Amino acid sequence: MQGSQKVIDLLNKQLTLELSSMDQYLAHSKMYEDWGLSRLHHKLAHEYEEELDHAKRITERILFLEGTPDTASRAPIKVGENVQEMLENDLAAEITVKDHLKKVIAVCEEEQDYVSREMLEALLDDTEMDHIYWLEQHIGLIKLIGLPNYIQSQMSGGDPT
Repeated sequence: MQGSQKVIDLLNKQLTLELSSMDQYLAHSKMYEDWGLSRLHHKLAHEYEEELDHAKRITERILFLEGTPDTASRAPIKVGENVQEMLENDLAAEITVKDHLKKVIAVCEEEQDYVSREMLEALLDDTEMDHIYWLEQHIGLIKLIGLPNYIQSQMSGGDPT
């Protein structure tokens, strides 16, 4: 089914953002693993998988709309040098993803592409309610208990939430 080129172009931009976030989560996850921060490693590995799922869903939609998915492009990623910087960089990336999702959703509505809109709304829910909420919560924990105590709390292999 031939889709709106405007929607396809914006979906490709969203795909770039999702893949870029995925790359950043991978780097941070592996850094946490190397530093012995098991809980953060497992959480970020999970976020990597979710971003991969988002990218797959967007790719499938672009193909359905008879577009060509751009799986090579990436936005610049910001790999942090310490735990707080890494969390803040991940939050900034997720806010960029959220803002662009809202833009694409609005264009899908204008172009009457309700299926793409619905898919993107599910991604927006995941981005806001899982990714952003968790990052804001953990940055808040650093402010509440201090960075050394936060880091210590992330060393065990238990549930990262």
